[in-house]
Amino acid sequence: QVQLVESGGGLVQAGGSLRLSCAASGAIFVTMGWYRQAPGKQRELVATITRSGTTTYVESVKGRFTISRDNAESTVSLQMNSLKPEDTAVYYCYVRTPLRADRWGQGTQVTVSS
Repeated sequence: QVQLVESGGGLVQAGGSLRLSCAASGAIFVTMGWYRQAPGKQRELVATITRSGTTTYVESVKGRFTISRDNAESTVSLQMNSLKPEDTAVYYCYVRTPLRADRWGQGTQVTVSS
C-alpha cells in the first residue's frame, strides 16, 4: 500500500523560501511531484520529476521552484524560493506507479504573506 508523508509547510513572508519534503513507500514510483490547490481554485500540477531526473514545472513557478528526488530513499522535495502570495495553497505530494496508479498525500499548507 502506498503511503506518502509530507513535511515542510508553513507561513513565510513574500520573497522568502520554504522546502517541502515527501517520503513515499509501498511501491516503485515512476513519477513523483507536487500539486497545489488554492482556496476556490482547482488543483494544479506544480512540478514533476521522473526516476531519470526529467523535470516539468508549471509556468508560474519556473525559475523559483526546484524539484528533486532521491530514488534510493523514495523521497521528493520541492525547494520554493522567491515565494509570492499567489503561491499560497495546500501542497500535495504526488506519485505514479509503473501501473499508472496515481496517489496523493494528505497535503501541507503553505501560506505566503504580503
